[in-house]
Amino acid sequence: MLGRILVILAFLGIVGTPLVIRFASTDAPDDRTDAARLIVVTPHVQQIMTEFDRLFDAWHFEKYGQHARIETRRPGGTSEILKILEAQFAAAGRAGRVSVGEDGVVAVERGAIDFDVMFGGGSYDHGRLKAGVKVRLGRAGEEILVPMSEPAGFEQSQMDDWFGENVIGAGFLYDPEQFWVGTALSSFGIVYNREVLARLGVPEPRTFEDLCDPRLAGWIALSDPRQSGSITTSLDAILSFYGWEEGWRVLMAMSANARSFTNMSTKPPIDVAQGEAAAGLAIDFYGRSQAQAVIRPGETSETSRVGFSDPAGAVYIDADPASIMRGGPEPELARRFIEFCMTEEAQALWQFHATGTAAGAQNPTGWNGAPMGPHEYELRRMPVRRVMYEKYADRFVDHVTPFESASTVESRGWRTAIPIMMGAFGIDSGTEQRAAWEAIGRARRAANASPIRIAEMERVFFSLPMHPMPDGSELLFTPENYRAIRESWRDPTNPGWLARSELAYRKQFVENYRRVMELAGAD
Repeated sequence: MLGRILVILAFLGIVGTPLVIRFASTDAPDDRTDAARLIVVTPHVQQIMTEFDRLFDAWHFEKYGQHARIETRRPGGTSEILKILEAQFAAAGRAGRVSVGEDGVVAVERGAIDFDVMFGGGSYDHGRLKAGVKVRLGRAGEEILVPMSEPAGFEQSQMDDWFGENVIGAGFLYDPEQFWVGTALSSFGIVYNREVLARLGVPEPRTFEDLCDPRLAGWIALSDPRQSGSITTSLDAILSFYGWEEGWRVLMAMSANARSFTNMSTKPPIDVAQGEAAAGLAIDFYGRSQAQAVIRPGETSETSRVGFSDPAGAVYIDADPASIMRGGPEPELARRFIEFCMTEEAQALWQFHATGTAAGAQNPTGWNGAPMGPHEYELRRMPVRRVMYEKYADRFVDHVTPFESASTVESRGWRTAIPIMMGAFGIDSGTEQRAAWEAIGRARRAANASPIRIAEMERVFFSLPMHPMPDGSELLFTPENYRAIRESWRDPTNPGWLARSELAYRKQFVENYRRVMELAGAD
């Protein structure tokens, strides 16, 4: 009996702990019982929130004479956060807490939304907050579009002082109307395992094309773009950088090398660190965190078994913003939090050595005379303010130059095709794709290989499908036809057309892969 009780308690501990970690607030010191309370919903890990809570409290007390505490809500990634917010705004509308003034401005009653700030995620996700959600006023009232965030309202002179030119690569550092404000930068690069690569005889990857090396077949870790918005952003940048023809070839070859597709963007760096994969795509923070987690005494980021590469000129670097929630409990405190995030002391949290280390003990001092930087956790993110690179680059944990390495190629508007096509040519037909890819590899290595046959195998392998239109016609999947194809996916008069299209694509890709196998076995 006692044994069964112990087993049950252990089970409850295992199940309950993630829930506590996910939804709990950051711990507050005893002297903050009367502190101002900022409720932050975020995909950020707890280490980030712990460091920001500690310093925000000190800054707020110094400037406003009152302690402040951050209560963190972490329901999951940005997709989950957006779903929760949409549900809250819909509920606020039904409850009569949303109104439209005579000037047409939408107002949401203070406190109708549970959160003050959304902190973290990409500019695309925060742009969705700005774009808003359709809300019905009352139980049977009209349906209106309600922006889920509101402008921060800083003077333009202040924004210019913080940011200078509002540009990073092909993107913004902050929304021109201040619906979101970048607080850090995120890049999407390559995480790799030096030891595994050495065993395979493959050099460290420096470009995304390097992940297409046939020697890496079965050794690439990727996330499913149908499940991860961040990996979709990364793949969209790759497709836009290389262009339609070459870009799809890179994505298809990369997919053919994949050992698996995970449903979380955090998983590939872990697989790489554990030696289960040689390389993969990752957000810089996840890649560098794994590199730091496995570093041995005496090693550096350049010599440890896990490395991270930002392909210069090709990597997509995005603002990692904060947005003030429309209808949140404490809008003024939310605005102060963004102001705090722009201070040099807060920016130093992202990339300085921890002050508890020998390297961090010599960090430059901040407003309170103490060394700047994180107290305990080295966050290894990129600051958003240029002044940090100009004044403190030699104090950074990582040698990062985002304003120099960011791709200036704008998104070509093909993002919505990536989850659909990668599902069809790789994820849902992975067995057939890998077999065809291996056949091409064997043909390339054969001493008596026919260049003409290999070229035909490659042509078939990389062929894009014909798209079935509702009227019975077909369109070749080209950039010129893409707009019409995309509209057919969305056509409300043909519900389910996207699913039918996906089935048609998969069938065509599988037929192509079988044809490759036939060519491989031909005399």
